[in-house]
Amino acid sequence: MDIDWLDPEATTRGSVIVIAGRGERAHVYRRFARRIAFDGYRVAVVENDPGAAGRVIADAEPDLPLVVVGSDSGALTALDVAAGHPAVTGVVAAGLLVAGADTFSGEWDGELEIRSACPVHRGVLSSTDALHPGALGGETPVATADSLAHVQVPVLVVHGGADVLSRAADVRTVVSALPDARVVVVHEGRHDVLNDVSHRSVAAEIVQFLERLRLPGTPDVILREPAGALTS
Repeated sequence: MDIDWLDPEATTRGSVIVIAGRGERAHVYRRFARRIAFDGYRVAVVENDPGAAGRVIADAEPDLPLVVVGSDSGALTALDVAAGHPAVTGVVAAGLLVAGADTFSGEWDGELEIRSACPVHRGVLSSTDALHPGALGGETPVATADSLAHVQVPVLVVHGGADVLSRAADVRTVVSALPDARVVVVHEGRHDVLNDVSHRSVAAEIVQFLERLRLPGTPDVILREPAGALTS
């Protein structure tokens, strides 16, 4: 398998492998990959195949942090892959599916509404060979507290607050089983949270997570103060 890495222009700070969700082709994450590569990370995108992910892991830079990012069903694959590959130093789980997650069997316009409010991303999804329409209606494994118990690396969970397929409150409950997890809920974010309207803010949160893994023990660079703190 030829591995299509997107290399940063500056010094490589680590490797990021993106695993697509149900029915999605790799190029759906081209914009996300470019943004992460811009910040110094080598990025490869694969479809939801643990074997393909394992081959990309074997091809990553050996002495640098290696993070696996997954969306939708790809998030659970990313967590499973991390548990089976010691080289993986962290996981980003976006749009994680948990027990009680709904399926969608409506028309294409309704699927777009569920996926993203970003007009650019909607255009990508509507292009030829971007994904299999109706894939959100397919049966797929979900994350449970038991299935996550074997994941020992740090995990950043990014979830849309308006995700109607997998509710943020249910996701919070399940990921509490992880020994080292940080949960970020995106205001009004939809299911394809990596490619939604707030994709720049989401990417920035992910880069900060990558930087903490690269330099263990360092505090967050950006600190969030309570509303009104700067005016008191």
